[in-house]
Order: sequence, then structure tokens, then C-alpha cells
Amino acid sequence: MKFNVGGLDRILRIIVGIVLIALAVTGTIGVWGWIGIVPLVTGLFKFCPLYSIIGISSCPMKR
Repeated sequence: MKFNVGGLDRILRIIVGIVLIALAVTGTIGVWGWIGIVPLVTGLFKFCPLYSIIGISSCPMKR
């Protein structure tokens, strides 16, 4: 598996995922908050399947 999520993109995904899950747990936004699992997992594993399909990457280029 090749990494395609890097830097700021990764940090934002993890933060958004945690916030959405926390809001779901507290009942603030309901069941839809559990969708936060997706950005959290993609941020933690540094891999986004959608990025692979589209052919983009936010990882810095290797020299």
C-alpha cells in the first residue's frame, strides 16, 4: 500500500474524525457523526482509496 495522504491533510482528517465521533457519542449530531470513522482511519493509515482512484496524492514527492 502506497501512502497518499500527508502533512496537513492527515492532521485535518484526524481532527475532523475525532470531532465527528465525539459529537456522535454525546448525541449532538446523531448517528451520522459515526461517518467520522472514515477520515480518522484514512488519516491514521495515511492512505485514502478515493485518492488512489482519482490519482492524486497530498504526500510530498520523494527526491
